[in-house]
Amino acid sequence: MKIESIVLREIRMPLVSFFETSFGRTTERRILLVEVRIGGETGWGEVTCGETPFYSHETTDTAAHILADFAAPLVLGKSFQKASELPGMLRLIRGHNMAKAAIENAVWDIEARQAALPLWRYLGGTRREIPCGVSIGIKDRIDDLLAAIERELAAGYRRIKIKIKPGWDLAVLEQVRRRFPDILLMGDANSAYTLADLEHLRQFDRFRLMMLEQPLWHDDIYFHARLQHALETPLCLDEAIHHARDAEIAIELGACRIINVKLGRVGGYTSALEIERLTRRHGLPIWCGGMLESGVGRAHNIAMSTLENFSLPGDVSASKRYWHEDIIEPEVTVSSNGTITAPDSPGLGFQVKLDRIRALTVWEKTLV
Repeated sequence: MKIESIVLREIRMPLVSFFETSFGRTTERRILLVEVRIGGETGWGEVTCGETPFYSHETTDTAAHILADFAAPLVLGKSFQKASELPGMLRLIRGHNMAKAAIENAVWDIEARQAALPLWRYLGGTRREIPCGVSIGIKDRIDDLLAAIERELAAGYRRIKIKIKPGWDLAVLEQVRRRFPDILLMGDANSAYTLADLEHLRQFDRFRLMMLEQPLWHDDIYFHARLQHALETPLCLDEAIHHARDAEIAIELGACRIINVKLGRVGGYTSALEIERLTRRHGLPIWCGGMLESGVGRAHNIAMSTLENFSLPGDVSASKRYWHEDIIEPEVTVSSNGTITAPDSPGLGFQVKLDRIRALTVWEKTLV
């Protein structure tokens, strides 16, 4: 196989409603799409980073630079046999996993099409129906949050994740648990605390959370181990896990009992598959996190979530939660019992709506 061309497009998509974390509030997404062409086939990937360097060092702008000036020259016109060879071809580039993943994932899409298989089956997925949870951002009022949880439970979602930060945590969790005593509930701190907050964090144990996600520093595993040993609540690592080596260190140190795998953050399917195999051997459950993706990134998340050890409800939710109109058809829907059905069509299994993408595009660049 040889990559003949790579088309980069930045699209802008306003969210149905704002999404707020400890990093700030998002009302519109700037998303970089990657279209790869090989032998008459087209594959699609999405750069899942945010617009700001708050979740990670990557941004929409840095990804465009890395892809155009460094990644594309390393892979265009070069021969390879499988998509799993792409990480080796891109190894010279340190970091920038989300940018590199977009190319690799697009090639996996093509490879599955060439094999006439849905991508999820080609990857070795074992479940057709994936359980879905939902992530709810910080609201202006607790009553708004409670109403949002009510709506998502009525829509069938099996797990509720709420964003938390100092000043929006204990009192909020108290009221959520009072209203919804038995739901699967988790808190996502996005690194908003430090180990100096240990006594404060101990109070989370009374809320029977299924997990507390990345409460400490974004690049830390060691101090999360110290915190996990002091808490009953299971910790989940997110930002700190970039590849299987990180996951192995976390397991050996006892830094968490659960891992969130984001396809872009770990660098694409090859890395995600390694993490899935490792955690399955150790009996550590994993789940698929979300990054406010468009339908392209959402479709890739569905494929990854069918792998055996993605045993907890992930953040793969319906298109309509975020977008007035998505860029794929059919749009992603969630059943009344909180599941998404993986598609039957080859590759990603969804049709990319080029007219919709063109209408949202603010710039486009073809690399050959």
